[in-house]
Amino acid sequence: MELDFITQNAIIYVLMAWVIIIVVAKALKLEKYGFELKAYSLVYKNRSVNDVLIKILGRTKRGIKVFANVSVIAGFLMMGYAFYFLLNNVSNYFVAPDGFSELTLLIPGVTLTSAPAITYFLLSIPIVLVMHEGAHGIVAALEKIKIKTGGFAIFIALFAGFVEPDEEDFDKAKKISKLRVIGAGATSNVLFAIVLGAIMLTNPIFGMVLESIPLFGEVILNIFYELSQGVLILSIIENSGAEQAGLLANDIITSINDVPINGPADFPILNPGEMASVTVLRDGQALEFGLEVMSSPDDPERGLIGIMRDNSIPYNPVMNFIDWSNVDFNISMFLLWLWMISFFIGIINMLPLPILDGGKFIHIIIDKRISDKSVNIVMWIIYGFTFALFALNIALSYIKSGWFTI
Repeated sequence: MELDFITQNAIIYVLMAWVIIIVVAKALKLEKYGFELKAYSLVYKNRSVNDVLIKILGRTKRGIKVFANVSVIAGFLMMGYAFYFLLNNVSNYFVAPDGFSELTLLIPGVTLTSAPAITYFLLSIPIVLVMHEGAHGIVAALEKIKIKTGGFAIFIALFAGFVEPDEEDFDKAKKISKLRVIGAGATSNVLFAIVLGAIMLTNPIFGMVLESIPLFGEVILNIFYELSQGVLILSIIENSGAEQAGLLANDIITSINDVPINGPADFPILNPGEMASVTVLRDGQALEFGLEVMSSPDDPERGLIGIMRDNSIPYNPVMNFIDWSNVDFNISMFLLWLWMISFFIGIINMLPLPILDGGKFIHIIIDKRISDKSVNIVMWIIYGFTFALFALNIALSYIKSGWFTI
């Protein structure tokens, strides 16, 4: 009951936490240390960032040069993938509903309502932002663009990081230098996600995430994971359709109504009173049973075949040099959230919208090639299309399942 209370009142706890943060910041007089405090925001700016970046660059200049060049190519690839993801997702809603991925904005207290989800999110965001803004800054130092300030901002439940380049230096820089700086942030996030993902390929939970990623997720899943063959029946519910049909404990369900079953998530929606065809493996032999679907004791409108099943994750990593069963579950979930936020922030950040890096990226490419008036018209057309596409994905998610929380 305690967790349910926290979940239902998450927004209240977030607002209370914000009030405490502001009160403590005022009491400690953080304005003296570069903080700017308002009722709705806390912003920290540091003017020594440029010196730190130059010192780091001096030790890693060759590697940063390679990274900077890769960032330009990666910027185009990430933007293309972001558009592919959103366009493909809208298409799936109408053509292949099972492949539609529900999208939501991650806001503590609003869409993130469970204590664990909020914790994983709050731990992941600073790491992702530091990497993102640090990459912008280090490449700016490489291109001899001075960084005036760097820092972070909190707007109640939303987080942002920033590096503020010297406008005169940035305007004078070559177009390729600007593209390197802009593309570096998202590229650092995706590269980090790739490295972390390589480690997480040893974790069964990661397979569930890969399944939902279009284009290459399924390919990676097929290479690095083996699917369990069916779901094990642990026990049979008395007087259920399963008992009357003759199903037994230790049978392995491989299909229901001709729907292949690899894991618990594959079980189709059944209606009480209907007849279902269930295929099982028993001692290596395939058997088919017809049974009447029963009502769930908790929800009379939900149908059950009448079994207690093994709910283990059906993905078995091919590379299993890390035994995640000996690792705390919260660590696995935190790393999963860190991967997810790093990957998707990198990808989505390259969408051409005014507040994202993708908007600046496109603007730099077309700037000076046509008149300023034409640049503005083209940019607003691109912004409008991108915003409509992104909003449509969220709207269709709402139509499918309402405002869902995590």
